[in-house]
Amino acid sequence: MTTLHNPLPGAVGVSHISAYDWLAADGACGGSPHMHLACTEAYVVTAGEGAVQTLTPDGYTETPLHPGVIAWFTPGTVHRMINGDGALRVTVLMQNSGLPEAGDAVFTFPPEILADAERYAAAAALPGKEGPAVATAARARRDLAIAGYEVLRTALRDGDTAPLEAFHRAAARLVAPKVAEWHTRWQDGALAAARRTEEHLKALAEADPTHLAEARITTSTPTRAAGYGMCGRRQEYEIPGTTLPYYGE
Repeated sequence: MTTLHNPLPGAVGVSHISAYDWLAADGACGGSPHMHLACTEAYVVTAGEGAVQTLTPDGYTETPLHPGVIAWFTPGTVHRMINGDGALRVTVLMQNSGLPEAGDAVFTFPPEILADAERYAAAAALPGKEGPAVATAARARRDLAIAGYEVLRTALRDGDTAPLEAFHRAAARLVAPKVAEWHTRWQDGALAAARRTEEHLKALAEADPTHLAEARITTSTPTRAAGYGMCGRRQEYEIPGTTLPYYGE
């Protein structure tokens, strides 16, 4: 693992999403319901109209999305991006550098799949990066996630939080083997960025400007312009100076 030399502010991850316009069984168009276990995520809406549907112990919510809206949600929030007018575009900001691409996202697959790590991995995987077969697999993965999501949403509408709580437990079991690697990513990313700020503040308190001599500008362009993500087609970035990918939804 390589320490981040010049990460984005706070070592956040970024991607640009064109929400899927695939029609689902419930009549809505959009992405695959899922949740993150360690990262807060933000949607910055840049074009189009739509919504984000969320499930928490407080119930089901649908939050409208339109240009200028920023919506963000904490770990444990099941979310599903809805493409209302077929033109929804969102910039996604995500904590902890490449952590979401290291497994900090669990689809709302049915319980029997969540209970088996091998079945879950097979259901979540795509057969490549591009092409018709990948599109077909991404859509099938989305539909499978919606099947499990509908059970959770129906229960919450009836005031029953037990299925959501069971999903949280199953998701935690799935990711537990990955946490040691996550800890390293967090240390080398967000924690290192915070510690650099601490060092700068200490220096400035002594009127020491030494670190200002390291000033620089960095730019990046997408390393993949139309990957298949959880919520839609995405522009993916790898930030210079690090081996960690900064993808997103």
